[in-house]
This record gives sequence, C-alpha cells and structure tokens, in this order.
Amino acid sequence: MKKTPILVMLAVAVAAAAAFVYYRQQQAALPDYLAHSNGRLELKRLDIASLYPGRVAAVHVDEGADVAAGDVLAELSSDTSTSQLAAAQAQKQRAEETVARADAEIRAHQQQLKVAELEWRNAVQLKRDDLVSAAEVQKRRAAFDSANAAVQAARAARAEAAAAVAATQAQIHQAASANDDMTIRSPIAGRVEYRMAEVGSVIAAGSKVVSLLDPADVSMHIFLPNGVVSRLKVGDEARIVLDGIDTVFPATVSFIATDAQFTPKAVETADERAKLMFKVRLKVPAAVAMEHRGLLKGGMTGNGYVRTDSSREWPRELALKQ
Repeated sequence: MKKTPILVMLAVAVAAAAAFVYYRQQQAALPDYLAHSNGRLELKRLDIASLYPGRVAAVHVDEGADVAAGDVLAELSSDTSTSQLAAAQAQKQRAEETVARADAEIRAHQQQLKVAELEWRNAVQLKRDDLVSAAEVQKRRAAFDSANAAVQAARAARAEAAAAVAATQAQIHQAASANDDMTIRSPIAGRVEYRMAEVGSVIAAGSKVVSLLDPADVSMHIFLPNGVVSRLKVGDEARIVLDGIDTVFPATVSFIATDAQFTPKAVETADERAKLMFKVRLKVPAAVAMEHRGLLKGGMTGNGYVRTDSSREWPRELALKQ
C-alpha cells in the first residue's frame, strides 16, 4: 500500500529530469536571449449543455462539422415546457377577458354617475326654490356618491385585471424561453468535437449534448525553467513553429504559472533551483487563428519560442512567415 506514493514521486522526478534535459539539449543551438520548448496546440473547448430535462428529438450536427453562431445543434422535446406555455397563454386570455369586462363596467358606471350627478344638481336647484325637501337632496347626493364609488371600484378591478395580464405575460415569456431553450444552438462559430447525446435518449438538466472547439482560441502550453520565466511577463511576444509546416506563427504570452510544475522535495542548491519548470501559455492572435482555421488543429506538435530580452530582434529563421 505504501509503494504507490513512492512510484508517483519517482514518475514526477523522471518527468522533471526529462523536461530539463530536453530543454538543455535544444537550448544549446539558440541565441542566449531566446528560449523554447516543445508543446501541442490546444483549441478552447466549450461543452454545450441543456438547461432543462427532455428527450433528444434530433441532433443536427456530426463530429468534425463546422457550425456558425446560432446554428441549431440539437432539439429536445418535453411535454412539460409545452404544457406550461399553453397554460400561461390560456391564463393570459382569461385575464384579458376580465380587463375587457372591467372596461365595460367602468363605462356603464360612468354613465350612471353622470345621471346621478345631474339628478343631484337638479335637486339642489329645486331645493333653492323650495320645490323639494332636504331629504330628497340628500337622497340624490347619496345616489351620486354611490355611483362614484362604483366607478372607482370598477377602475380598481380593471387595474387588478391588468396586473394579472402583465403577470401572465411574464409567465408566457418564461415558458416560451424555456420552450425555446429546448432548441440548443451554438453560441460561437466553431467545430464539433464530440456528440454526447443521441436521438431518443432522455437527458437531465445540465447534461452535455455537444462539445465544440473554438478555432479563434488557439494556444500552446510549454514548460520553461525558473531562470527564463523570471524574465518573462504576460503580453510578451512569442513564436510558434509547428512540425511539418514551414510557417512561423505569432503568439503572445498569455499565462505564466505562479507555481513550479516539477519541484524537488527540498530545494537547496542552485542546480536544483534551475530545474524548476513553469507552465507558460502562448496564445495565437484570434485573427491569425481564424485565418488558418482549416490548418490549425488541436494536438499538432511543435515548438514555442520566447525572448528573455524584448529589446533584441527575432532571428531570421523566426521571422513571421504567414
């Protein structure tokens, strides 16, 4: 049981030694202000997942296919989202009918209010001529107040019905959005790497359906020793040369690891410190990556180059050959 950690530590030590020996052998042929290491191209991967559960009704792409932003990748079917949308639409229709009835009641009560106001004012005028009693005036005033209250109540009912329409519209929007999300679209222009779901399978919310590669996000990770990394910074120029391709691609240092990848158990000597290897990411500009999207593929091997002195010119063999 205790042998496994020892084997792991031994493997790490062997990997560190191999990386350091490779670097020393290859570095001997370069000017002293250049450093390089081997690596593989990597394209950023996006796993496209479903927001909701459902049955896969169709998958419209195959592995290796190029897709544009907005293209339909797959379609899911779900009775739940469809029924929720239909229920919300029906509820909105009922709320709109309630608003229409409230509008009709408001018009009717407003007409009654006009009649009640006219009768009350006539009664007031007749009272001045002692043609009606004070009780009759009060009666007409009470009828006017009642009609006015009925108008206000109808308006309140109408406002409540309008609020219900707005609420159901929000429900429709939410249900329609969920229903639309059953159609899974590509967020970028990319290349299909894997199909992770097939027609007929039932998937849960958050399940991956398609994996895409972003041809605009191309990079290479290389490992450089402590002495080189200490003179690099994010944003420095870099170069990438791929095996079998007579082209020098521009790149930029976009990431430098803060911790050594291979660290001796106890760092005591200068030689041991020199063996510390740090991961450095060289990113190809998006415009260049898109220009060569049919050429640059994940897994292609090559070498990445950096300058430890940015004031020095790149040698002729590393001049850009696009």
